[in-house]
Amino acid sequence: MPKPPTASKSTQPPAKAQSKRPKQPAKPRKKRPTLPTNSLQRRMTYLALELLGLAIIGLSVVMIILGYSANWFSGTRFFSSLLPFAAGILLLILAAAGLLTGWYKIRKHLHSKLPAASPALAIALALIIGWFVTQNSFSQAFGHFRTLVGGKQEAGRVTLAHQVYAAYRRYNQAQLQQLLNRSQQYDAAIKEAAKAFEIDANLLQGIAATESSFLPRDSADGGHGLFQITQVPKAITAQAEKQLGVKASLIDPKHNAYIAAATFKYYLAQMHGDLFLGLLAYNIGPANGGLKSIMQQYGATDFVTIQPYLQQLPRDYPIRVLSHALAFRLWQKEGKLLPYEEGKNAIRIQAIGIPGLLMDL
Repeated sequence: MPKPPTASKSTQPPAKAQSKRPKQPAKPRKKRPTLPTNSLQRRMTYLALELLGLAIIGLSVVMIILGYSANWFSGTRFFSSLLPFAAGILLLILAAAGLLTGWYKIRKHLHSKLPAASPALAIALALIIGWFVTQNSFSQAFGHFRTLVGGKQEAGRVTLAHQVYAAYRRYNQAQLQQLLNRSQQYDAAIKEAAKAFEIDANLLQGIAATESSFLPRDSADGGHGLFQITQVPKAITAQAEKQLGVKASLIDPKHNAYIAAATFKYYLAQMHGDLFLGLLAYNIGPANGGLKSIMQQYGATDFVTIQPYLQQLPRDYPIRVLSHALAFRLWQKEGKLLPYEEGKNAIRIQAIGIPGLLMDL
């Protein structure tokens, strides 16, 4: 019998080559949603307004509370003054912490409803505080606060300020009004000189009122013109002439005012910004080596300690200048002179303040 055909080595069909699958591109990571630029700017603006409002509220409340506390607990006794004041400071800190916690909760609630609500509330409260600041009651609290922080220096300033108020109170109102009326023809020149040398115009008006009563003339002691200019260092005259652009003439009220402004600014800088000493130095001038030399001779450090050594020199000159300057400030602010002793005028006048002593920044 014939043999059956032998089978090939492999009857299985050839295996297909494994096809390589192409690699899938990596899926991009999901980016966190970002706020549009205008939305971020809006949120930052809201936050800035809210912080500004809270800062105004906080600083104002602290000054008011400390000011009134300093007045209520004034004294040196431990149990009646020092201990209650210290306890009040502790309570103020605890109250501030509680209020900030409460504000955080309120802010969170408001922000969930309307993002602009919390800054609007903060600014509204700050405006209410701002209105209170304009009232006389705040000026009293702030005065007590200044005394608390300023210590001996502020106590001396307050004492001298009340000397100025007392001098203003003694003036005859009718005569003072005549003085103000005479000043009008020199008003533009004085304000221009004050602006040129960055001086309060009311102070310069007070100097002119004290020196000449706005009746320019040559005096027996060598004074000339509106400000009774006498001996002036050449450097000061040069400064005035530089501002004027021409050679100064003491007869010209405008030139006279420029020289006075330059002279006062020079002596004010020499006295390190002390208004009372600056005015006193202006009045003494270079006589006897000037005020600086006199203070060094006697070891005086301020207006109070130099007064016993002035002898024949006009120690009340700064008080007279500032009381006249106060009259000009009141006329400027109120449109009239306020009798100090009538009604609440004393509080109102103190709230307006003495030119140059309003606030040292």
